[in-house]
Amino acid sequence: MLQKYDVIVVGAGHAGCEAAAAAARLGSQTLLITMDMTKLGSMSCNPAVGGIAKGQIVREIDALGGSMAKITDASSIQFRMLNKSKGPAMWSPRSQADRALFVSNWREELESIPNLDFWQDSVCELLIEKNRVIGVKTVWGISIYATSVVLTNGTFLNGLMHIGRSQVEGGRIGEMSAYRLSDQIRDFGFEVGRMKTGTPARIDGRTIDFSKCKEQKGDDELGQFSYLPRKKALLPQLSCWMTYTNPQVHDVLRSGFADSPLYNGTIKSIGPRYCPSIETKLVTFADKDKHQLFLEPEGVNTCEYYINGFSSSLPADVQYKAIKLLPGLENCKIFRPGYAIEYDFFMPTQLQPSLETKMIENLFFAGQINGTTGYEEAGAQGLIAGINASKKASEKDLLVLHRDEAYIGVLIDDLVTKGVNEPYRMFTSRAEFRILLRQDDADARLTPKGIEIGLVDDERKSAFEHKMETIAKLKEYASETKITMAEANPILTELGSKELTESTRLSSLIARPNVSIKNFHVEQSQFSNYDDVDWNTILEAVDIDIKYSGYINKERQIAEKISRLDYIKIKDKIPYEKIESLSTEARQKLSSINPETIGQASRISGISPSDINVLLVYLKR
Repeated sequence: MLQKYDVIVVGAGHAGCEAAAAAARLGSQTLLITMDMTKLGSMSCNPAVGGIAKGQIVREIDALGGSMAKITDASSIQFRMLNKSKGPAMWSPRSQADRALFVSNWREELESIPNLDFWQDSVCELLIEKNRVIGVKTVWGISIYATSVVLTNGTFLNGLMHIGRSQVEGGRIGEMSAYRLSDQIRDFGFEVGRMKTGTPARIDGRTIDFSKCKEQKGDDELGQFSYLPRKKALLPQLSCWMTYTNPQVHDVLRSGFADSPLYNGTIKSIGPRYCPSIETKLVTFADKDKHQLFLEPEGVNTCEYYINGFSSSLPADVQYKAIKLLPGLENCKIFRPGYAIEYDFFMPTQLQPSLETKMIENLFFAGQINGTTGYEEAGAQGLIAGINASKKASEKDLLVLHRDEAYIGVLIDDLVTKGVNEPYRMFTSRAEFRILLRQDDADARLTPKGIEIGLVDDERKSAFEHKMETIAKLKEYASETKITMAEANPILTELGSKELTESTRLSSLIARPNVSIKNFHVEQSQFSNYDDVDWNTILEAVDIDIKYSGYINKERQIAEKISRLDYIKIKDKIPYEKIESLSTEARQKLSSINPETIGQASRISGISPSDINVLLVYLKR
């Protein structure tokens, strides 16, 4: 019989790896159960991390003491900062990763953590006593006990894959599904739904004619996700390549629609609107005669390429014919076709903001099991679930991030408050306070919380303190130092900015749109000799703080005003069904969700301002 654990994590995708690492680092005896220990943190879809809003999430995971950023940096074969032509609130880091090395680095990371054990098996049942989970049972009949359990099953719960009219049970190509567990949770009273996702064909890079494709290189100045210095040697940097579909490709694809599970009624579950299959693109955008595709390398030591934008579940022969009509792929060979996969998920309104389920105590859900899509969204949930599973096991206060503190807070609040009617993906537009939630300041926002929790180690704490100290010194210098006309005007003329007519403070010059503190050649040695301080990062942080201080302060004031409602606790305090002055819809939704605070209640779909006023009047009584 195995020992009893504080925390058991089921599933070792991006959510499971973060959950297990966090719980173990917080001192909990933790067991990670996975079907295959050679695929820890496997990148089931495209070999990339980050992107619009997703990059901000990865930075937040790192700031709290999580691992995704470090793993990505150690596996990176291309880095790009997206949206640089826009304001800093829209900048989003993205990195191509070496798929095999990403998995290898995750395993190395996890195996280095004390208190973390592994068990290769499939969980088929939860052990529950008096509405409290006490462990799990595997398909081999082995019972393992724990105080808290985190389920991160991804696409494996009753997973079913589709290629044309062919169906194969499985959670990922070549891997079996997880059975019985979903049925048990449904029988307990949980609302269960089905979702769909998909992936494109993988092709042999040796057979691609890149001369017919447009090259897309990474940034000249190589960036990274983690706020810590890069630990491993830089990998060779590879290019991605762009090509386009054409009317001939579209005709071939349409010829297979009768056998497409998406359009012949085989698949009835909900797919991701913002990452549609190529079939869906042809139907939704019928007026377009071409769609952009990206050929992404899978790694340094492989010739495999991923066709981003060509996700499909059409018959394999149709996919093959269409792909060979793409510019540059006329002679390509395919390693495997694209496929769609259906799987079970649980409506996330059945969760508390800590990601603990409402019906079963000490049971936490994270990742696609909650109706989300994406490595980054999964990793963020896994981190929070792992932290809180550990805290619950040791009877400590749970961590809840608010919407003005992190994209992670926006993500979880959206899930538990509004639920999902399609796979949830994070966008910058989902956050009301984008200026406060930038990718550059995630450590300033969240590392103090990571320190308080105990997840941030001494190395990260020291680096963070040195960075904040240096930024403070440089901002003080900029606000106190006067620049003469003789010093400033040659620089301003070169930059196309209006010349000075009198001396002015450096901070006033930096506040101009096209002027940077870098233009004034401030030497690092004046402010910091710490080895763990990146000077370019410091200069960028000071630029942003000074240029956007007015906007930042204004948004912070708005956030503080709105967030006051999040401090009015109402969970289990109000008999909604008995308050006749509430609308019928409000009574039903408030009773179902049982919000933690007035603020959360105000964000529930269908709850009007007048309903919130009714609740406030009731509380005053």
